Amino acid sequence: MKFDTLQQGISFYENYARVSGFDTRLYSTKKRKSDGKISLKYCVCNKEGFRETPRLQSNCKKKRPITRMGCNARITLKLINDQDNYIIFSSMKDTHIP
Repeated sequence: MKFDTLQQGISFYENYARVSGFDTRLYSTKKRKSDGKISLKYCVCNKEGFRETPRLQSNCKKKRPITRMGCNARITLKLINDQDNYIIFSSMKDTHIP
């Protein structure tokens, strides 16, 4: 798919995720050195990856729930150099998502 702006691509994935039953977060960005434009943007499931083991803290009153479970759902939006449009460069669907 092709998008006129990066925000349109992100909005598309957020809507897809909502319909599919999961939430998203923006993971990483790569910019071109020549002009500073965003060349790659990674959008992932909010359960992607694993949180680091929490350090023991004496002032911790309540433990935080585990929210990251290793989900692989994601897309990569890539800038098309000659058109200033973005495309879905790669996508992956996790098995827990219908």
